[in-house]
Order: sequence, then C-alpha cells, then structure tokens
Amino acid sequence: MNLALKDIRHGLFRFVLTCFGLGLLMTVVLAMIGIYNGLVADALAIVKAPGADVWVVESGTQGPFAEASSIPADTRDAVARMPGVAAVGAITYQTVEASHGDDTLRLYVIGHEPGRPGGPRTIAEGRGIGASHFEMVADRKAGLRIGDTIRLGRDRFTVVGLVEEAMNSGGDPAVYVTLADAIKLQTDLDPAAARVQAARGGAPKSGENVAAVIARVEPGADVELLTATVRQWKHLAALTQAEQENLLVASVVDRARRQIGLFLGILLSVSAVVIALIIYTMTMEKLKQIATLKLIGAPDRTIVGLIVQQALILGASGWGIGLALILLVKDNFPRRVLLEPFNALVLAGIIVVVCLAASALGVRAALKVDPATALGS
Repeated sequence: MNLALKDIRHGLFRFVLTCFGLGLLMTVVLAMIGIYNGLVADALAIVKAPGADVWVVESGTQGPFAEASSIPADTRDAVARMPGVAAVGAITYQTVEASHGDDTLRLYVIGHEPGRPGGPRTIAEGRGIGASHFEMVADRKAGLRIGDTIRLGRDRFTVVGLVEEAMNSGGDPAVYVTLADAIKLQTDLDPAAARVQAARGGAPKSGENVAAVIARVEPGADVELLTATVRQWKHLAALTQAEQENLLVASVVDRARRQIGLFLGILLSVSAVVIALIIYTMTMEKLKQIATLKLIGAPDRTIVGLIVQQALILGASGWGIGLALILLVKDNFPRRVLLEPFNALVLAGIIVVVCLAASALGVRAALKVDPATALGS
C-alpha cells in the first residue's frame, strides 16, 4: 500500500487545487522564459533573414539596428565589384504607423530590391513582390491577409504574400516593400509639410540613401579581408554577420533581456519558497498520523517516503499543468513566446531539487515527532 497516494486520495480536492495553483505559478515562470527567448529570437530574425555575410554601413555607426545609418544607394555597385562578392543588395529599415480598418498598426517596413539579398527567405502563403511598386509581403502577426490594401504614406499597398516570425526587437511585425517604395516613404512629406516647403520655394532633393548594403560572398572567399577592405573606404564601415548579431544582442536588447532575466530569477525564488511552504504545511498537518505510524512500529523510511513522494507528485503535477497551460495560450501573447524542450527540462530539474530540499524540512519535523503524541487528544 502506497501511503502517499492514499493520503492524497483522502484530501483529493485540496491536493488538486494546490497543484492547480502551483501550475499557474509555473505557467508564469514558463511564460517569462519564453518571452526571454522570444525577445532574442525576434531581434536576430530580422538580421538573419537576408542571409548576408557582410553589412556595409555608415562610418562611425553600429549598423542600421543599433543606431541610424545612411549611405548612398550606389555603394551597392562599388561593393558588387569587389573580389569574392557573389550577390549584393541595398536595404532600408523604418518604423511606421498605419490605419487598417478600426485598428492602428505599428509596422517595421523593410525596403529591398527583389531578386537581390534583403528580402524574405521563405514565403509562407501567397507570393513574393512581383511589381515594381505598391506590393507588400507582411508578417502574419500584422493581422493582414492576402489581397488586403493598406495605406503607407501617400500610397496604398496590396498584400501579396505572408511570412512568419519576421518581427523586430520591439515586437513590431515586419512588412517588405520594394526599395524604391521604401525610399519614397522615407522622403515624402505629408501634405501640410509639403505645402510649407512649396511656400518656401521647395527644398533641394537629396540623393537616394539606404540604411545598409548587404553582401553574400562566394564559397571560400575571405570575409574578414572583405570587411577590412571596406573599412578603409571613406565614410563607410563594415561588419560581418556574426559581429552584427553580437552587436544587436549586446546593445539593442541587452537591457530588456537583463530585466526579464532578473524578473525570472525572482519568480523562480518565489516558486521555491511557495513549494517549500506548501510541503511543510502538508507535513505539519499530518503530525498526529505520523506519530501513529511511529507508534505501530513503522520504520523511518516509510515516513520519509510518504513526504518525499508527495512533494515530488506535487511538483510534477504543477510542472505538467504549467507546461500544458502555456502551450495552450502562448500564441495569444502580443510578444513572441519561444519555448524549447531544454527550457522545460531545466525547469523540471529545478523543481525536483526544490521539492527534495523542501521535503527535507518536513522530514526533519516528522522524525522529531514523539509517538506518544498519537495518544493525546
């Protein structure tokens, strides 16, 4: 006869309610782990999407993600002529707000040259941009569907394709347009501002600038030599793909990452204390029954097994409920929640250690019980 299971059946409703409450706490812990992972994954997704080997940016800047970068669009042609370069493209990034129905969407607009590096790698639904103007490929998180039209600046764009997991570090869904449309969106003034400029005699039109020029190198080409050569050019700098990713994580998302990490540490500490209190309280409520077991000659290992097994069942149930709940609701979060099997396994290991440590307090109290206590009122 398993005393732990028999005792659980005796107070089944209370035990299940306790497991559910612990499961809700585990849901929050897993959600924070998922948000932590999703924050980094979203930040790196935009950088990895073009499949670039080298990023050419404005000298003195840290690239188009950490700070503003503006270089002439014809830099692309100069980079394309360099030895070892297989493909090259110009790209722009900007955040805009646009109305769609009754909602206001905040979008991360990526301007690229179709057929060159910079566009989405995979189209999940529909097709890529086929026209030179006014077509768009959007991330599903934007809530747009194929055939929808949306106004950006002075022009209306038609959604022709959908992609997945294309968001910036702020959680804004990305939309892809042609480079020409993106530059026009950046430089066009709204009607009121345009009238003011016209009244002043107009402003000189500047040359076309882009945020970066990205290059893919041929197999076997020396990426470090290519970046070192570009750094010698006036007003330009170059970063390898690895440097761009490390820079983005270190500068753009570092503070948010540390804040979420600190909050996660607090949640894990609170979870440990809650589990310890629950197990200790359950043990203290059974002191008279434990004294009775001692009185009839039950060995200490039976009492220890009762407490430890209940602690592990409680922890495993809470972990299972938490994992099931977060898997059910994670797609409804406004930010991406990315859970990996490793994360769930690590949390399971932490819960096992916490349950064993917490049960030690209960075991200590149970072994000190005087058997004569069972004879009292």
